Amino acid sequence: MRQLAGALGVGIERSAGYFVHTQHAPGYWVGELESNATITAEYLFLRRILNRVDPERERAVARELLATQVDGGWPLFYGGPPDLNTTIEASVALELAGVPLDDPALAEAAKVMRALGGLAEARVFTRIWLALLGALPWSSVPSMPAELMLFPRAFPLNIYRFASWARSTIVPLLVILAQPPHYGGPAPSVAHLCAPAQAARTSRAGRRARAPALDGLLRRTDGALRRGPWRARALREARQWIVNHQELDGGWGGIIPAMANSTLALATLGGHNSAVDRGIAAVESFGLARDGRFRLQSCVSPGWDTPWTMLALAQAGLPGDHAALVAAARWLLGQQTTHDGDWSMAAPGVPAGGWSFEFTNSHYPDTDDTALVLMALRCTQVPSQAAQASGLAWLLGMQNSDGGWAAFDRENHTRLVERLPFCDFGEVLDPSSADVTAHVLELLGQLGYSLDEPHVRRGLAYLWREQARDGAWYGRWGVNYIYGTAAVLMALRSLGLDAHDRRVSRAVSWLYGHQNADGGWGESCLSYTDPAWRGRGPSTASQTAWAVLGLLAAAPRKDHEPEDPRLIRGVEWLIAHQTPDGSWDEPYFTGTGFPGDFYIKYHEYRNYFPLLALSRAMQTIR
Repeated sequence: MRQLAGALGVGIERSAGYFVHTQHAPGYWVGELESNATITAEYLFLRRILNRVDPERERAVARELLATQVDGGWPLFYGGPPDLNTTIEASVALELAGVPLDDPALAEAAKVMRALGGLAEARVFTRIWLALLGALPWSSVPSMPAELMLFPRAFPLNIYRFASWARSTIVPLLVILAQPPHYGGPAPSVAHLCAPAQAARTSRAGRRARAPALDGLLRRTDGALRRGPWRARALREARQWIVNHQELDGGWGGIIPAMANSTLALATLGGHNSAVDRGIAAVESFGLARDGRFRLQSCVSPGWDTPWTMLALAQAGLPGDHAALVAAARWLLGQQTTHDGDWSMAAPGVPAGGWSFEFTNSHYPDTDDTALVLMALRCTQVPSQAAQASGLAWLLGMQNSDGGWAAFDRENHTRLVERLPFCDFGEVLDPSSADVTAHVLELLGQLGYSLDEPHVRRGLAYLWREQARDGAWYGRWGVNYIYGTAAVLMALRSLGLDAHDRRVSRAVSWLYGHQNADGGWGESCLSYTDPAWRGRGPSTASQTAWAVLGLLAAAPRKDHEPEDPRLIRGVEWLIAHQTPDGSWDEPYFTGTGFPGDFYIKYHEYRNYFPLLALSRAMQTIR
């Protein structure tokens, strides 16, 4: 153990040094948020439709797309199979950027797309972009009447029945669908993207439409309303909603789909030149130009990366008055949301006080970030009592009736919206999740809340209900069962429960049962769609760290009990795979946006989670 302790000390020192040297001057940390090729392709589409073409930037986009093509197509995540919609959008972007259709890259992509079903199987968002570019008729897109803006809160299809990210994306789409902007450029060719005998089907909504009868009803309703007096009022309401939700940095919702759609909607409505310019600037701020290539991040994560890094550094031994922690705490205190956002529609009596994921997203603070920020602030000597009190009050007020916590909204679980033909991509609801609930309960445990306290009691009851038969917990926002299980085990430890509880021991057995032969842990994004991949995949730094953190949290507390050698092997895996600069390499995606549809590679997950794991191991392993 003495040798292991020495290696741990070296690894912790290297990792802490890495973070101290990579902190940004204002005090935050932020890593790249990598997703799939659609985000970059749609950036090109947006500038084309707005007639703001930059030939050099398009060439840089083309170089990025060509460099990331794999097996003829473009996947949703590293190591995954080609995805139909991602490949369609990347191919069309390359064509618009000047790559000829007979280029080997596009020829191979066409084969992949046809094999995957072609345009007949394309999702709604892909169809909308193609319709905007003049490549498909608007009849190929399921209907969504703009009058949705006028439905009262009690109506099942009110816009506030959608999750925050869906709401901020759909509202501007209501404008675009009602008044499509004119695209003056040449339409890309799509005939070669059709599977045999399917070319004629591109004018219909595709097989992914969830309720064809409902789509027909909505089309008829939309047709009737289009000529009635309510359409103009609905568009005015949508326009005002978009204007009211634009942030100081020019963006909307902190995510590219909402920002791109809102910019396009205001451009379509006219008279919003300044807002459009600010919207474009906000989109551009998410761009990364490197080595002659350009790609766009779907989002940015300083509000998430910063508190996790602070917790890891504090666990590594940095004192609460260390300059890095002080600067980070002061930056976080300046990021607290102090006014009502969309969340207040379902929680009108709850005072503001949360934190958001991004630099600027005042309408959508989230419970996950808020819990982490409150834990991080407690690790510093920066006065923050008032901020912590208001943040905690907001967090407790966002608990759902099922006992759990969702990310952005309260009681957002009306399943009817999932049946809309328009909603064929990603999650459109924000119900409670085990991982978010776990982070909140971990905070409450640190604050001294007892098992009998009402918020804790209800939260624990929710977690016990969510535990799978094999002992694991589903990971909504991280991949997947390793993430969810580790988060819950850390929460249970904070509340005073350990491996002597049979439900905890089942989770421990599950984690050990999915340890790889090399001592690490890994889980593929495929686990969301294929149960055979639950807890399975190549070992990664972030997922190994999660497993180690969970197992350390669940370990018996008796000093005479030795550490499990399997746990030691996990710690040794992290030490062995650290690079000389204190970081870790990790090509795999271990973050989740929409299970089954959208995944994220947080570039700093590979660094702060291992530091946190090694630091806790140093304090625990004897």
